This record gives sequence, structure tokens and C-alpha cells, in this order.
Amino acid sequence: MEPGGLEWLLVPMQQLVAWGAAGAMVFGGVVPYIPQYRDIRRTQNAEGFSTYVCLVLLVANILRILFWFGRRFESPLLWQSIIMIITMLLMLKLCTEVRVSNELNVKRRSFAAADSKDEEIKAPPKRSYLDFDLNYFWHWSKFTDYVQCVLTFTGVTGYITYLWLDSFLFVETLGFLAVFTEAMLGVPQLYRNYQNRSTEGMSIKMVLMWTSGDTFKTVYFILNQAPFQFSICGLLQVFVDIAILLQVYLYSHYPQKPVSHTAHPASTKAL
Repeated sequence: MEPGGLEWLLVPMQQLVAWGAAGAMVFGGVVPYIPQYRDIRRTQNAEGFSTYVCLVLLVANILRILFWFGRRFESPLLWQSIIMIITMLLMLKLCTEVRVSNELNVKRRSFAAADSKDEEIKAPPKRSYLDFDLNYFWHWSKFTDYVQCVLTFTGVTGYITYLWLDSFLFVETLGFLAVFTEAMLGVPQLYRNYQNRSTEGMSIKMVLMWTSGDTFKTVYFILNQAPFQFSICGLLQVFVDIAILLQVYLYSHYPQKPVSHTAHPASTKAL
């Protein structure tokens, strides 16, 4: 058989592989959160998942989408960011509903200023429209407050990007910030586990998927001689994933006394 006789078979197979790779790129990033979402919904307990993970991924993917307007990269990566943003909003919605339903003394925490409808017995001093108090930021009681915050961040960064879109230095910096922010993905969970001295309630499947996915991605960057910052940030992600896995081992084999929630208002109950 002539070598060219197999082209009718090889070309469609190559196309299928390309489509499969693109599909994996678009949806692969959200797969680790499926078991976590199901566990939270089944147990009605969101204490093992840090909502700051959602914050990190929302910021990283919003910046990546803005970076796309300055440097057009592959469309699967763009769709990956869109799907990830939707997924993180769904995670936030579930975690907020579960947390509020489990709280005995509900105190209204909002992105906007408190008003006469505040649920607290003694209303706190009036705040400005945006509440930048670190004790309340990202600890709100309604999903709509998170949406307002995300829209505000998108509007401000989008406007700045529009003004500086012609600046090569700005665009490159924006791309670096997007990659570096994503590299910080596991840090909130790492800190949460350290605060609680426990990994109870956290989906180990999610961490294993993080580690395998980040390792594959980093090896891909190195083998394909991707920009230097991509490889460095990828290695940083892998190191954080390994640190979380070490926490799982240490806290399961050597249980420690959990930290008092009253002594640490920024611990699990506040997230």
C-alpha cells in the first residue's frame, strides 16, 4: 500500500485528537471541583473548602480574558476561562447558601453598605458603598454580593485595560499577573488547613486532580519551551499541591487540636 493511501484515515484521526485536546483544555480545569461540589451538596458542610480559591480563580481568569484582547491566544484557553468563571460562581453560590443555613446567629455581611434592613440587633456604623474591611471582605451572606464584587472588579480592570491596550509592557504584565495569580490557587487551601490543623471536609480527589493536572501542564510548558514565567509559575503550583498533600498525610496520621473559632474570627466559620 502506498504511503499516501493512509491519509484518508490519518487526517480524520488527527482532527479527532485535536478536538479531544481542545475539549480537555476547555473542561479539564473544572473537573477537580465536581467531587467537591457534590460533597458539599451531599453533606451540607462547606467548611473544608476555602472560598478564597474561588476568588483566586475568578481574578486569574478575568485577567486572562482581558489579556486575550491584547494578545490573541488559542480560543480553547479563552473558553476555559469562561467555563471556569461560571464554575466558580456556582461554587460560591452553593457555599454561601450552605454556610448561611448552618449559622445560628446570622449577621448580615454585604459588599454594599449596611442599611436600616441590617439583620444585626445593633446596626454597625454606616460604611461607605464598598466595604473594604478585611474582616468582612469575601465573607458576605448573599451570593449577589459576590456577583457585585466580581462585576465591579471586571469593570474597573476592563476600563484600565481599554486605556492601556496599546502598551506592550502593560499587556505583558497583565498576562504575567493572570498566570501568577493562578499559580497562587492552592495557597488559600494551604492556609485554611494550617489554621484548622485539619484537612477534614476537603476533597482529596480534588487535590490529586490539581497535582496531576498542574504537573502535566508544567512538563508541557518545559518541553515546549514556553515563556519562562509560565514554567516558574507552573512549578510553584506543583509545590503548593505537594504541600497540601503533605498536610493531608500529617493531619490524618498525627491529628492536632483544632484552632478555636472564637480566637480566630478569620477561620473556617468566617469563610
